[in-house]
Amino acid sequence: MIKKEIIYFGCECILFCDGKCEKAWGLNTRPRVQLSDEDDFEWMSDGELGEAPVEPCSYEGGHAKPVTDDEKLNKWCCRECERSEMIDKSEVEDDTDFEALCRDFSVRRKNIDA
Repeated sequence: MIKKEIIYFGCECILFCDGKCEKAWGLNTRPRVQLSDEDDFEWMSDGELGEAPVEPCSYEGGHAKPVTDDEKLNKWCCRECERSEMIDKSEVEDDTDFEALCRDFSVRRKNIDA
């Protein structure tokens, strides 16, 4: 699990993820299964996929998917990584379990919460 305090559009936030960059494809490139219409799909689970490309050909603010530890939690992570989450720092308590808040890709995930 990785977390980092950031300023996002003027708000103090905490960006965090499960740290499984080798499984991170990006919101727009992770393989998916189409459901009822073009806006309704499920991202495939980690078990259905191999490792993600090191270079998924997507960039955010000039940042690519991190390759080294010192690059982790950059703009790509914040805006493109499907594994990352962000929470307003004012909502964080000392006992916040960030691991429990991470998206679980051991199963398929719907893009639209039911």
